[in-house]
Amino acid sequence: MLVRFKQNIETNFSFLIGKKLLVACSGGLDSVVLTHLINQIDCEIALAHCNFSLRGKESDGDEMFVIGLAKSIEIPVFAETFDTKKYAEEHKISTQMAARDLRYNWFSEILKDFKYEYLLTAHHLDDDLETFFINLSRGTGLNGLIGIPKKNNKIVRPLLSFSRVEILQYAEQNNLKWREDSSNKKTDYLRNKLRLEVLPQFKETNEALLKNFQKTQQNMQASQNLIEDYMALVYNLVVTEDTDSYKINIQKIKELPHTSALLYELLNGFGFTEWEDISNLLDAQTGKQILSKTHRLLKNRNELLLTAIDLEIRNDEFLVSEKGISSPINLKIETSKYIGETEKNLIYVASEKLKFPLKLRKWRSGDSFQPFGMEGKKKLSKFFKDEKIALNEKKKIWLLLNDEKIVWVIGHRMDDRFKVNKNTKRILKITFWN
Repeated sequence: MLVRFKQNIETNFSFLIGKKLLVACSGGLDSVVLTHLINQIDCEIALAHCNFSLRGKESDGDEMFVIGLAKSIEIPVFAETFDTKKYAEEHKISTQMAARDLRYNWFSEILKDFKYEYLLTAHHLDDDLETFFINLSRGTGLNGLIGIPKKNNKIVRPLLSFSRVEILQYAEQNNLKWREDSSNKKTDYLRNKLRLEVLPQFKETNEALLKNFQKTQQNMQASQNLIEDYMALVYNLVVTEDTDSYKINIQKIKELPHTSALLYELLNGFGFTEWEDISNLLDAQTGKQILSKTHRLLKNRNELLLTAIDLEIRNDEFLVSEKGISSPINLKIETSKYIGETEKNLIYVASEKLKFPLKLRKWRSGDSFQPFGMEGKKKLSKFFKDEKIALNEKKKIWLLLNDEKIVWVIGHRMDDRFKVNKNTKRILKITFWN
């Protein structure tokens, strides 16, 4: 496994070589094996362990084990104890979500303060398979079936191509010791139920399940990339954007193969269900329309005109106080002592650059901003195209503004002008959820 791991690093993760890396280590089998493997690569590593105080002495034992592991191979270790249940109660979220927030916020703090370049986690192929079934059971499109990304910003998962069996064999062959988490044996959570009861039966019926799953995921990823690239070309060819609507050129889209499938890709997500009727709309009389709960698709001469039924509501503007807003979306604003990892639903901004109340509204034609990390401005319409944001998603996007300047294209990118820097005296954490 070590040989394959080194080859995997050289082929897919060469950017890790020679870098300063932080390894998330619970003390369990997977993270212990990752620690031993990555320690044999040319890089500088340290361990980071979270004690969530959920299993009493067992949690404390895990912490002492990881500290001992780091000492035995002479590398630095960071360990932090959290009151996870209290955090969950205060933020009105599940214990699992609380542990995730605490974990990744703390990891981000270490990366920043101690100049580590990447965080490595020990997710492996079986984890990926479990995630596939979880997403499948909840209902998802192709994107949800592609699986756990090997790299997501600063988070890297170099064990994703290895199975749990391979990891266990490596640990046993090298006489490694690890800790067993008793909570992993409970079937209260869907992931554990899949891991302990469902997937073992699948594997018994098909010994090549994991190998075939890997091939299937690679094929799905290739298909998704192909669809996104092709639809970007189609969109530019057949769609025209107005301030309050989209126009689909009927003649141009009919000249393309698989017209019905293209209409589905363009309009899926707007609540339409009668796809045969939508295809028939191409040859219908002017004035014929199809309604969903949120949108209207109207045949208007040589175009299909897509508009939102709740247009009047969408064009309203809402004031946002220093604490946030709960309608039409939820925004929570709070003071933070440090900058954590910025995510799609979370940003950190400099308080002194804001003047409350802020403003919340949908994006409009002509809007522009300065994307985080860039020097110049960019029109939102160009930003959306570059980010391959689907047609149906654009109309759902909200903006947070300060004196008519965009602070955040919510759920996508913040504006560089409001970022935290060394002169910032007060940091604000802004969180979004529907």
